[in-house]
Amino acid sequence: MDGDESVSGEGDLRATVRFYLLDHRTYLGKAIDIALLLLNLLFVCLFVVETYPVADRFQNLLWTLEVAIAAVFAVEYLVRLYGAEHRLAEFLNGYTMVDLLAILPTLLLVAFPASVFAVDVGFLRVLRIVRFLRFYRFTRDAEFFFGTVSDNTLRAMKLLLTILVLLSASAGLFYSAEHGVNPNVDTFGDAFYYTVVTLSTVGFGDIVPMTAAGKWVTVASILAAIIVIPRQASKILKEWTSRERVNVTCPECGLSYHDPDASHCKACGHVVYQEHDSRE
Repeated sequence: MDGDESVSGEGDLRATVRFYLLDHRTYLGKAIDIALLLLNLLFVCLFVVETYPVADRFQNLLWTLEVAIAAVFAVEYLVRLYGAEHRLAEFLNGYTMVDLLAILPTLLLVAFPASVFAVDVGFLRVLRIVRFLRFYRFTRDAEFFFGTVSDNTLRAMKLLLTILVLLSASAGLFYSAEHGVNPNVDTFGDAFYYTVVTLSTVGFGDIVPMTAAGKWVTVASILAAIIVIPRQASKILKEWTSRERVNVTCPECGLSYHDPDASHCKACGHVVYQEHDSRE
């Protein structure tokens, strides 16, 4: 009997943990989400600041903050696995693996501060940029901390977030590949400038990749921009244009959304008999 109660109690605790990690409607759920959102922003900003020259005392402060935030994320990672209904599926989830990759370099540097191994993984701290991907969790539905937004606003937010993630991740990887080799890439700002100019196809040519890794990062960034951004933008455009049309599907070819005054399908010519036409 005690064993059954113990199992039931653990199951209730896991369910409670799972609920509050996913919930963003209750006060506690909102507080957890907002705290994680702010920590994600700070974690990424720390990497950006660390690419600029700062005094030694501030470097120590930045490192302390980085370790503290990484420790919080490590606890969140373990708690999320504990509360997951299917732990293996949660471990293999893309966002969960992103969480681990983002904090692993910092944790390894803490565990092996003076080893050759630590020197090899130090540059991987750029992976914390991928924490931006966690922001997609906050755009999974129209319910936000401050209320409900329209579907079009939600799609626009996802598009802006996609662009921000693409630019930031590309700039971070380009900085990691070119810093110390390319004299024109001293800070994250230089890499971000190069990424924006390159992906916008302006191409001033004042900064060019000098390493093979930098060239491959550039190629991958351009391909991702060509594939991902137009795809999301087309969804928004399709939604906006479809509002001016009637949601009627042609029984012949399956085309949806016709002009308000259309009585025949513009694709195949089959009679569609719009609702307002039948009333007339």
